[in-house]
Amino acid sequence: MGREKERMLAGEAYDPSAPELVADRRRARDRCGRYNETAQTETDRRDRLLRELFGAVEGDATVLPPFHCDYGENIGVGDDFFANFGCVFLDAGPIAFGENCMLGPGVHVYTPTHPLDPEERATGLEFGDPVTVGDDVWVGGRAVITPGVEIGDGAVVAAGAVVVDDVPARTVVGGNPAEVIREIDDDE
Repeated sequence: MGREKERMLAGEAYDPSAPELVADRRRARDRCGRYNETAQTETDRRDRLLRELFGAVEGDATVLPPFHCDYGENIGVGDDFFANFGCVFLDAGPIAFGENCMLGPGVHVYTPTHPLDPEERATGLEFGDPVTVGDDVWVGGRAVITPGVEIGDGAVVAAGAVVVDDVPARTVVGGNPAEVIREIDDDE
């Protein structure tokens, strides 16, 4: 593993133009392209391609094309994972989904982030900040999950929400920026 990739995975400043990272992104885009060209009836092929693309697939996983990611190998999904059409995962840092997670269409998950200082940002360096999603989470369509966010077990992210802070377990969040709308009680 090259130095820039090690730095990226450690959450340190890294150069995304490093040849190894460029090659890894090219490989992921090729795999995404092959995945996105599959027919609905090619479930075995989709499963094989998804397992080649993602770093970990525990049990059953369904991702409806088109799907796009940066590296793929930094994505892990638990059993009974479902992502609807048009999801995008930018996985410069790890993205981990627990079991029984459902994503609506067009959900975006971002781990790369950039320096706030304009001069430092102009160097082209970036950082990867992991995203972790617990078990039994539902993320509504067109929601955006930003770098460094953790979503607790049983949470619901409303459609169109922009999640910039951690989401407590068994809560519903929505809005931009997403805020807790209510807690989910045991009877629901």
